[in-house]
Amino acid sequence: MTGRFVTFEGIDGAGKSSHIESLANWLRARGHAVETTREPGGTPLAERVRELFLHDEMDALTEALMVFAARRDHLRQRIEPALAEGKTVLCDRFTDATFAYQGAGRGFDWSVLQQLERWVQGMRTPDLTLWFDVEPIEAATRRAAARHPDRLEREDEIFFQRVRDGYARRCAEHPSRFARIDARGSLQAVWSQVEQEVARRGWW
Repeated sequence: MTGRFVTFEGIDGAGKSSHIESLANWLRARGHAVETTREPGGTPLAERVRELFLHDEMDALTEALMVFAARRDHLRQRIEPALAEGKTVLCDRFTDATFAYQGAGRGFDWSVLQQLERWVQGMRTPDLTLWFDVEPIEAATRRAAARHPDRLEREDEIFFQRVRDGYARRCAEHPSRFARIDARGSLQAVWSQVEQEVARRGWW
């Protein structure tokens, strides 16, 4: 039986990563096999691409090609085998991030990204995408308090507003798989939304 594929999306500082392990534990407590992973990354090759992507300067096309190359390896080596085993895969970012960051944030051609999506993924899309939505100014405050910024995290508020708009566009294009999570509240308030969205699908 094929497993379920759940992705976590949002601008840097939205707090999505805090809830991946919470959901993994919630599912495991109900007897489900769960695998957590991230993008860019998830395999040895993709993790090496991640280091280049986050720290080396490049243009939008190079960014897109790098993340899709890493994604192809991630799908083949990690995601598809886990789903074939019936596991639930929880992934910190996936293709929606590419549309939001490179498409909307960088202004790269949306149709080219759609073509790359078809080539790299075929018919594989997430079963559920949890979009952690928060104002860019609040996300910036969280990032500043949490860590030293990488190349993308150093972008300005205007860039992150475009990225947020990109997520909103993807949500409008794929409403059946997107669940918008209001990420402004406390950890418990946000987790309550995650739990409700997952539970109401009736998959587990």
